[in-house]
Amino acid sequence: MFAKSVLENGIRVLSEEIPGSRSVSLGIWVENGSRHEVASKNGISHFIEHLLFKGTERRSAARIAEEMDSVGGVLNAFTGKEYTCYYAKVLDENLPLAVDLLTDIFLHSIFDPEEIERERTVILQEISQVEDTPDDYVHELFNLDFFRDHALGRPICGQAATVLSFQRDDFINFWNDRYLPSRVIVAAAGHLRHQELVKQLGETLGKADIARFKGEDNDAAPDGRPSRQSGVFKHHKPLEQAHLCLGMDGVPQAHPQRYAVYVLNAILGGGMSSRLFQEIREKRGKVYSIYSFQSAYHDIGYLGVYAGTSVEWVAEVTELIVKEMRRIADGDLKEDEVERARNQLVGSLSLGLETSDAWMGHIAKNEIYFARPVSLDEIARGIRAVSRAEVVELANALFQPRSMALTILGDLEKKDLDIRL
Repeated sequence: MFAKSVLENGIRVLSEEIPGSRSVSLGIWVENGSRHEVASKNGISHFIEHLLFKGTERRSAARIAEEMDSVGGVLNAFTGKEYTCYYAKVLDENLPLAVDLLTDIFLHSIFDPEEIERERTVILQEISQVEDTPDDYVHELFNLDFFRDHALGRPICGQAATVLSFQRDDFINFWNDRYLPSRVIVAAAGHLRHQELVKQLGETLGKADIARFKGEDNDAAPDGRPSRQSGVFKHHKPLEQAHLCLGMDGVPQAHPQRYAVYVLNAILGGGMSSRLFQEIREKRGKVYSIYSFQSAYHDIGYLGVYAGTSVEWVAEVTELIVKEMRRIADGDLKEDEVERARNQLVGSLSLGLETSDAWMGHIAKNEIYFARPVSLDEIARGIRAVSRAEVVELANALFQPRSMALTILGDLEKKDLDIRL
């Protein structure tokens, strides 16, 4: 059962009671991410996320970890393009501890200068690790190419130069500008009582010193809505494989055609029965890994395809990907293929929400992007209602080679790749 309350300072509290669960997942979500950073502050949201675990006025970093470990719980966080989440997952009996820990780190972290320096080196290692993982790194490069000179294109972790430049005052000032009560959501799911949770939070977050939240509530992203780039972008790195990311416009999170995009993505490359996997990996053996995916934000989205292949097969694999897109757009699509994709999506959605942490994320994102609860039944109905004709029409609109961007990462220095989209 879903419930929503608003604390006296404007912080929203959402919960989904799951009576049969023994766990509770609790997250403090902030509608702030790397998209809300100017270029010189790229990575500061992610850096702040790290610092909140490095000591408060009454707990050291070690004690924060020890208290959660002592009850077998999980305490973690993540930063995205448009939000940041600090969360805990515990047995239902330990929910008061989770509330106390999360609110303590959220309200009373001290941003100790020594911890800042230590964490700076950790984040630099994190950036290096991504750059050493080419099937991840190619996605970052694609974003930089596709959303050229826009905050959505810049990496969430930041870049070495920006991470090295941050000082303690930068974190405090950014916090004061972005971490406002109107942007804070507390989401919880599992074996809990909503009113009890609201009461506990009302005594901590609800009575937070608003002096700390002293920025003006201007939620505009600094760069506005991005323009998109098309063409072929090559990045040399001495690797055994070449890694490709081909992308094009999709739809925003709350767009009326979002369900049709889900179905189109599933058909194209959403699993082992998808067209790309069957045609390029199973029939031709030209790749080990290939899949399609979608990324969606408040005002924009894109549909993409990743593939890892040999450098000499890059042109052929790209041609095959575009050929499968063209086939769908031309109407070469059977009704049973669409039905299989619909069933796959409904089944994977239901299975994916079997845990309290998944439910917690589900209700928080619904609030961020829809400002209301979106039930599983509503999503399933939307997916079931997608017709073959809608999929073909959408494919025609999106699969336009002139608006596609292709990012290639690999040993390209001495390769004359003739790629045409």
